[in-house]
Amino acid sequence: MADAAVARLVTTLTAPLDRVRDAADAPDLLRWPTPGDGRSAGNRRLLVQRGDTELAAVDPDSPDAAAVRFPAPWPRRFGTCTVAPDGGLAVFAGVHAVRAVDRTGAVRWEVRHGCWEGSCRTLHTTYEEYATDRRHLYADSGSAVFSADGNLVWAHVRGPVAAFGPDPEALDEWLVLDAADGRVLGRAEAETAAVGSDHFPHPDPARMGLCVGEGQDGVPMLWGRWDGEKLSVERFCDDERILTDVSPSGDRFLTVTHYEETLGVHRADDGSVLSELDTEHTVPRHPGADPDDQDADETLWDYACGFLDEETVVAGTSERDEEYGEARHWLVSTAGARMRLTAQLTYPFPVSGAPTALGDGTWYTVSEAGDALHVWSR
Repeated sequence: MADAAVARLVTTLTAPLDRVRDAADAPDLLRWPTPGDGRSAGNRRLLVQRGDTELAAVDPDSPDAAAVRFPAPWPRRFGTCTVAPDGGLAVFAGVHAVRAVDRTGAVRWEVRHGCWEGSCRTLHTTYEEYATDRRHLYADSGSAVFSADGNLVWAHVRGPVAAFGPDPEALDEWLVLDAADGRVLGRAEAETAAVGSDHFPHPDPARMGLCVGEGQDGVPMLWGRWDGEKLSVERFCDDERILTDVSPSGDRFLTVTHYEETLGVHRADDGSVLSELDTEHTVPRHPGADPDDQDADETLWDYACGFLDEETVVAGTSERDEEYGEARHWLVSTAGARMRLTAQLTYPFPVSGAPTALGDGTWYTVSEAGDALHVWSR
């Protein structure tokens, strides 16, 4: 039986948009590791929330500061978005283009690419071309993120990229863009067929992790390196592990297997597994489960898990737990030759969903109503 560890509420961050009035998603905390070795200072963070007509960003360390609002070029169902570390620029990764918008709504730059709707072969010039087409409402999507120093935008897009001409055989591409003007600095074939994707910034601005969801076909994991002239890409973990976080130093990364049964810590340089932790014989069955329910013996890790610090991971089993009662979160030690479950977290009030680590000893949970984030520490 794991020990109990008490979670202390550090702060509650209220969402800047109203979820009903603004047709908004739940808020999120974007974070970037400090450029360098990742050990010298804490992460930079922005509380962000996407509504149908705007993207709002707030500095959580300046509670009296007003939210910065970026007019959105298309509704939230059409792609993903991100914000620069300094809060001065928003990038929307849409169905047909990656577009950078400033606080006035002016377009700083745009990179057009192939359409994410699988049967469409059009290189669209505007969102309005497909705004009323139901098929495009359910298009696949890519993603984009700023590097740790804010000077680059890494973007995963559907090929072909318009600037390089039509290519009917083009699949997904990975781009390194100049954040100031959108110039394509580096370009590589991702060799993926994405349903969606997520980027994971590394403390070295020239390195980036990318996890691509292909549905039942697997989860390719790519690691890119930009040397100033060429983007080189390596593919790790045989498309069977989902990248979930990078350690504060950047030396290691964390994964969960496609079917959620195993956590893994890997060496960042080559992807090799340093240690693993299965739920079997590790995480006890939920205390709220019916004693006769044999399915409750199988617990699964959440897809969201991450490093609290270099040697401690916070992970949840909430997705499976919620069939039986309250979600459970766990502390896992990554020190030494093997991972160890060290404690179950206890909270002063019920929490929902998975925990998201912030790399500075804290983590957050989303309120049940999706209108606030609760930040916790041990």
